[in-house]
Amino acid sequence: MGATKTEHFTDAQNQIATIAKALGHPARIAIIEYLLKVNECICGDIVNELPLAQPTVSQHLKELKNAGIIKGNISGNAICYCLDEKTINILSGYILNISATISKSKCC
Repeated sequence: MGATKTEHFTDAQNQIATIAKALGHPARIAIIEYLLKVNECICGDIVNELPLAQPTVSQHLKELKNAGIIKGNISGNAICYCLDEKTINILSGYILNISATISKSKCC
């Protein structure tokens, strides 16, 4: 069997992979961009913003939340979502590290 089991990799590698996997759908990118634009919203607002059915949007929100990219707070009958700054900073640091390493590289 191939080395696809997560225990073969560091916690940091698994965390970045989980985040990257969650970012691997354009609807989730659209949700993130919408949250950036409004800074906070409820699920109904997101459904009105995207050309997707409510259950589909809910599934994408669940994937983003499971990856730690967004967090949600219950407010009455709705859930208010916002970006999780901690996870965004982890992703940002990872990308910045790649960028800094590439700029110092003599390869290609």
